[in-house]
Amino acid sequence: MSITTRIWIAGAGGRLGSALCRRFDRNIAYKLVTSDRDLPVEDSREIGRFADLNHPDVIINCAGLTDVHLCEEKPEEAYKVNAIGARNLAVAARRIDAKLIQISTDDVFDGTGDAPLCEFDDAHPVTMYGRSKYAGERLVGELTDKHVIVRSSWLYGAGADDFITRVMDAAARDSVVRLAEDEISTPTSAEALAGFIDCLIHSREFGLYHASCEGGCSRSEYAREILRLAGMEDVPVVVEEGTGARVLRPRYTLLDNMMLRITGLYRMPDWKAALRDHFGHRTGGGKH
Repeated sequence: MSITTRIWIAGAGGRLGSALCRRFDRNIAYKLVTSDRDLPVEDSREIGRFADLNHPDVIINCAGLTDVHLCEEKPEEAYKVNAIGARNLAVAARRIDAKLIQISTDDVFDGTGDAPLCEFDDAHPVTMYGRSKYAGERLVGELTDKHVIVRSSWLYGAGADDFITRVMDAAARDSVVRLAEDEISTPTSAEALAGFIDCLIHSREFGLYHASCEGGCSRSEYAREILRLAGMEDVPVVVEEGTGARVLRPRYTLLDNMMLRITGLYRMPDWKAALRDHFGHRTGGGKH
């Protein structure tokens, strides 16, 4: 790589893309180029042109169709963005000899078990979102050797419409937070995940990594911790399973970051510590 590492963030306007931009903007060793909806990843010709023009050393694919209901309603659109988009970036990365970091999800698992899932467990997605993201993983693995696939879970970040925002809005509006079901996984801060991706840029590691924050919880536990940090701990959290409002997500997708432990490459923070840090930044009391 050159002294200045050229990094292309595709999907720079999303939760993770925004966190990466904030982090990398402060690093004089990086030359950052970004794209978002102005350059659809499913457009192979434009993706190829952009890659040839900017010739990045590293491509980070944060782009994706993440609305699980929309993916079910429009499966072709889900595959177009989540699978074909990943394919296009993989082809471009191979041609210009760039490292591709592909962001994926815990939804590639069916959620029927009760043990943490590591990188060596077989994926078996049951939702259209999970299937399309897994298809993207497979295409990346087939089309370029210099790749890292990063699976994470329950991602949240500043300035985004995420679970935290929805919990706090419901608490303020209804004085109660109602959940359609009590899934189990790990809330992961976009800022924390950006730290790991920063580490990957200069590492010689390739392959598949799980990178969620440490520990795990249910949705209701997560909601109660959000309310506690927001000073709204008196607001009740009610799980209303079987109401017909079920969110299309696997029930149990707690990720085990086994490859991080094996390689000693990085350690993700505890989910409660990362959430406290996030609330510190939201209120202006956090330290960068």
